[in-house]
Amino acid sequence: MLTNTIPDMYPALSAKAPLQEKRKLLTAHVSVGSFKHFVEHIFWLAAHKPSSYVCFANAHMLVEAYRDQGFNTLLNQADVVTPDGGPLSKLMKFHYGLQQDRVAGMDLLPCLLQEAATRGKSVYFYGSTDRVLQAVVSRAKKDLPTLKVAGYYSPPFRKLTHIEDEAITNTINDAAPDLVFVALGCPKQERWMAEHKGRVKACMLGVGQAFMTYAGLEKRLPKWARNLSLEWTYRLWQEPGRLWKRYLYTNSMFVYLAMRMLLQGARQRPSRKQLPD
Repeated sequence: MLTNTIPDMYPALSAKAPLQEKRKLLTAHVSVGSFKHFVEHIFWLAAHKPSSYVCFANAHMLVEAYRDQGFNTLLNQADVVTPDGGPLSKLMKFHYGLQQDRVAGMDLLPCLLQEAATRGKSVYFYGSTDRVLQAVVSRAKKDLPTLKVAGYYSPPFRKLTHIEDEAITNTINDAAPDLVFVALGCPKQERWMAEHKGRVKACMLGVGQAFMTYAGLEKRLPKWARNLSLEWTYRLWQEPGRLWKRYLYTNSMFVYLAMRMLLQGARQRPSRKQLPD
């Protein structure tokens, strides 16, 4: 049961944050709430915090956080960490008894763009390639003609100099977006957002592959397959040479750590004989 009950409805831009709690999965703290409350909270951040960032956590990200203390720290310092992967929602249910929605970047991106158009908020796209960004902007302008696209930028595939980074940061701030969607891949995009908190004056969201699916450059599995948490198999089929070692290690490690977490939780729960009359 939630320690802080989240009401069914929140008015947009309420003085109170729609999301009130995180729960620990492995070493990461993942936000709790309905899909709708994640949407409301992101716009709440854009209105109430000068600079913030949102991470979309899956099994790979949780294993990265487990292995890398520095990455774990920046993940836990995020304003919001969504349960992007189906296994995280299932683990939340098995360990805490919560019916937690899956809040995937691929689902949240089009929803946030629709809401931004409705609310008169502006967006900025950062990362990926010029080809992908142009396809993203083209679809956004076609589907949402009232959406304010403040700009987009594809950085070079190398470490930026301090001068380059300052120039890009100033360019984003001059455009004055409410939301900045970042697609640099994990863990690069999470590190970028953490490094730019307090510098980029917007709510930053590390949406990864969501640019590709939104632009129609990459297909997504049917919903029934997503419900079975099989999206990693599709990614593996697309890029076997690059991803097979990662998935072999990451998935195995996640299953091991999740089982250990569940077993430890079961041992800590009082048995029926220990329960008071």
